[in-house]
Amino acid sequence: QVQLVESGGGLVQAGGSLRLSCAASGLTFSVYAMGWFRQAPGKEREFVGAISGNSGNLDHADSVKGRFTISRDNAKNTVYLQMNSLKPEDTAVYYCTARRVQRGLGSSWSSDGVYYYWGQGTQVTVSS
Repeated sequence: QVQLVESGGGLVQAGGSLRLSCAASGLTFSVYAMGWFRQAPGKEREFVGAISGNSGNLDHADSVKGRFTISRDNAKNTVYLQMNSLKPEDTAVYYCTARRVQRGLGSSWSSDGVYYYWGQGTQVTVSS
């Protein structure tokens, strides 16, 4: 049974930082591309970042480039999202997700419809 468990969310002031973690179990972690998505109230879920199994391929949404960094530790079956220079518009529930791919990030990696497994989400609130 695959499980993705996010942690690290919370309340932070604008300009602050948070690091989200997602611990995976029940899968061969290194062959899965991992992603982070977020969903704000009243809005659709949106892509934040993705990373390939060997960390050789990364991508981040334009809205977070230069501020957020996705990374992973395959020895710990964990993917991270380091979030710096947070803004009130970053407020959302952040979800970790996984998909098995042949290489790299796979196709359409910024689309939530291609991911197989999802965590329960962790709330990030940025106050102004």
